[in-house]
Amino acid sequence: MAIAIRQLHPCFVGEVSGIDLRQPLTKDETAELQSAIDRYAVMVFHDQDITDEQQLAFALNFGEREKARGGTVTKKEDYRLTTGLNDVSNLGKDGKPLPVDHRTHLFNLGNCLWHSDSSFRPIPAKYSILSARIINPKGGNTEFADMRAAYDALDAETKAEIENLICEHSLMYSRGSLGFLDYSEEEKQMFKPVLQRLVRTHPAHGRKSLYLSSHAGAVRGMSVPEGRLLLRDLTEHATQPQFVYVHRWRLHDLVMWDNRQTMHRVRRYDQAQPRDMRRATVAGTEPTVAQEAAE
Repeated sequence: MAIAIRQLHPCFVGEVSGIDLRQPLTKDETAELQSAIDRYAVMVFHDQDITDEQQLAFALNFGEREKARGGTVTKKEDYRLTTGLNDVSNLGKDGKPLPVDHRTHLFNLGNCLWHSDSSFRPIPAKYSILSARIINPKGGNTEFADMRAAYDALDAETKAEIENLICEHSLMYSRGSLGFLDYSEEEKQMFKPVLQRLVRTHPAHGRKSLYLSSHAGAVRGMSVPEGRLLLRDLTEHATQPQFVYVHRWRLHDLVMWDNRQTMHRVRRYDQAQPRDMRRATVAGTEPTVAQEAAE
């Protein structure tokens, strides 16, 4: 059965059929999906009842696995998953929902803010591949924003103003906006701000995108209030309904997205109910800007 792709949103998002991700991809299938993710920025695969190993094998067709260190306050000995996937569930090591006052739960609430995965790393992530193993009966949709279309819709004056701006990104900015302020000295070092361009150009097709995230908390050359106001205005612009696709999860959905062209957020859901979501993250290959110490 040949791969078929149906566009789900006027700007982006392709629903892929005709492929079983439990099986290794052929070279032709990999090339077709690579071309599709460049074009659609988000791809939805339904009915993919896969193992962690199969999910990771699928991800490795598109690059190397990103190393997970530095993206969580959970200690390694408390990890629920040991397969190389990122745990973006609400579950503890015992498989039960985390208490509402648990530090990991409070930290992970930052995923409800608009963001681009790993923009807080010097070399940010390329692709994220999320598998729904247990879905919540209410809430928990994931929303995606097309940052290419959002950039295209800016007026010429704004494009010129932001073209060469550099932002500082840190998990402490996104979590701090929700009131999570308690970090150890080791965590403060781990979450030190990194630099990212505000406008990115995609290497495959040359389209420009806004590179925004709740992790962005300062703009070089601007006062903190001025920079944050600009980032807030741009985020409000980029997340208007005409640029946003809402994914309503079905069991065994797998969604792949390009962090260089999109932002996303999960919506609130009943934290007393289990939600098991597992992410394979494909590492980026180069920084968006030469790194220096972000003071």
